[in-house]
Amino acid sequence: MQIYKIFRADEWAQLQAKGETFGAPIDVADGYVHFSTAAQAAETAAKHFAGEEGLMLLALDSDELAADLKWEISRGGAKFPHLYRMLRMADILWARPLPLIDGAHEFPEDMQ
Repeated sequence: MQIYKIFRADEWAQLQAKGETFGAPIDVADGYVHFSTAAQAAETAAKHFAGEEGLMLLALDSDELAADLKWEISRGGAKFPHLYRMLRMADILWARPLPLIDGAHEFPEDMQ
């Protein structure tokens, strides 16, 4: 199953430059990297990235992260994937811009 991470431009640039990251400030504070499923990603964007431009959407394979990935109850009682190690460039299946159109982020139609 694919899971998704939204990064701001500077966070994405840091991951590309260093090859690994502990994530965004909220990830560092919480001690794990937050991800969303395809069904959760739009709500995550609206709640945590409302009105922000220049975002990147990263896709990862949850099966490849299984040893370090925990599914934990979070927003609204839903289970969210949390990565308990550094996020590495090698983990990324693809990265695409997440454009802001008419005040909402437009997600790729082929998200799984």
